[in-house]
Parts: sequence; C-alpha cells; structure tokens
Amino acid sequence: MHGNALFPSALAHGPWNRCAVITDRPTIFVVDDDPPVLRSLERVLHTEGYAVRSFVHPRLMLACEPWQGPGCVLMDLRLPELDGLELQEHLRKAGWRHPVIFVSGYGDVPVAVQAMKAGAVDFLPKPVSTEALLAAVSQALARDRTLRAAHAEQERLRLRFSTLTPREWDVCRGVARGLLNKQIAAELGTAEQTVRFQRSRVMAKLAVGSVVELVRLLDRLEPPSGAAQETR
Repeated sequence: MHGNALFPSALAHGPWNRCAVITDRPTIFVVDDDPPVLRSLERVLHTEGYAVRSFVHPRLMLACEPWQGPGCVLMDLRLPELDGLELQEHLRKAGWRHPVIFVSGYGDVPVAVQAMKAGAVDFLPKPVSTEALLAAVSQALARDRTLRAAHAEQERLRLRFSTLTPREWDVCRGVARGLLNKQIAAELGTAEQTVRFQRSRVMAKLAVGSVVELVRLLDRLEPPSGAAQETR
C-alpha cells in the first residue's frame, strides 16, 4: 500500500468501539465516524505492528479510562456531536496525555493552526498516503516517549521530595535561596541548631551533597498541575 492513498476497502469486519487495552505495545487510538475509513486505517496500522483501538463515535473513546501505556491518538476533525478539537480538549481534561494527529477532508487551514496550537503534532489532509500516515504516527510516538520520560522523571522527583516534612520543606527553600542557617532560623522562629539538624536531614533524604545540587534538583521539579509556583 506504500505510496497509495488509503481508500475504504472491503477489509475484514471487526469491532472498532472496544475500550479494552491489553498490550504494552504502542497503541494507536483511532476515531473516525466512517467505518470503512476506520477499518482501512486499522489495517495499515496493524500491518506495521501497532496495537489499534478504534472508535466510530467520540463518546465511545471518552468512556474509556485514560491509557497509561505508549501510544498516540489519530482522529478525524469532523465528528458527530463533538468535533475533533472538542474531543481533544475533553481527552486532555480526562487525563489523556498522548500526542494527537488530526485527519480532515476539508481545507480548514485556520482550524489546523488552532489544532496545532492546542498541542496536535500533525494535521493530515484526506486522502492520506500510507507514508504520510506512518511518518506522522512515528513522530507522534517519538513525542510520546519524550513526554512519558519527562513525566516519569517528575514522578521520581516528587517521590523524593515527598519524604520531607513541612518544616524540612521550609528549610529546603531557605537553603535554595542562599540563606544562612541563622537567617533561616530567624525567618522560621526557631533555633539555628534546629535548622542545622533539619538541613542535614534534607540533604540526606534528597541524596544531594551540596547546595548547588539541591538547587538543581528543585529547578527540575515542576509544580503540580494547577498549583501556583512558589517563590523560592
């Protein structure tokens, strides 16, 4: 099929609205309200070795729990009840973090720009060539790997910082600001010896050997989603 457009064809009929996710292979979630097109996309993606979960209606995908494994979302822009941009936003709010590829049979340049600004990694006009489809999927999966690695790093950092008590957090921020023990003690209304002890516990819990390492670690830690950035 390489080099040819993806035409709806008499492919084997199969379910395209199942939510079950049973593989750790990269999974491509496909949403298109045209069953023949949906099956054609499934065929190409299966041939390349991808797991595919497809949906003929956007509400069917929204009924699924967010997929935690590697993958991406391939969706038509024009869908019943919810258009692609609305579905993209609903998925984001539901906890889906996977890159999105849009496909459209319409020359909606302004919508394409809007989709890219909203985080889509590609916008493919129909009919889609096999090469263009697979290249976009490959790019989206590469982006997903990067995002997943960054997310895993944040989880590891949050786990390390979660070992600190509230007072140790106060001391940690004071140290990161370059304050001396006596200055931190004055701010917190406690003894300098207490701050010295808490400072040593902070360094031990976070497994850092210097203030420079501590500052770098804090700089890598992102605030929780929706939380205000604290002044260090």
